[in-house]
Amino acid sequence: MINDQFIRERITRLRLSKGVSEYKMSYDLGHSRSYVHNISSGKCLPTMSEFLVVCEYLGVTPTQFFDEGLEEPMLVSDTVKAIKDLDADSIKLVISIAKKLSKK
Repeated sequence: MINDQFIRERITRLRLSKGVSEYKMSYDLGHSRSYVHNISSGKCLPTMSEFLVVCEYLGVTPTQFFDEGLEEPMLVSDTVKAIKDLDADSIKLVISIAKKLSKK
């Protein structure tokens, strides 16, 4: 279920996957050093406009962020970016490989 706790935990998980501290992320987003800590600890949530900036910083779309079945949204986002430059035959090959791997 998507709720405040999900949002806090998702931001924390994605931040850790990116390998940045709460302080660094706060600084990179142009906020005080405690901004991300306050989100993670439940003191506040980002506004909608800030949420979009957080998603961009973390390298995910809002759809990927809220997809509970997507464990590694940053990897999916990176994969989509890499595939965009391929020709149609190469994309079909990647899809067939992905389907084959997912059967295991």
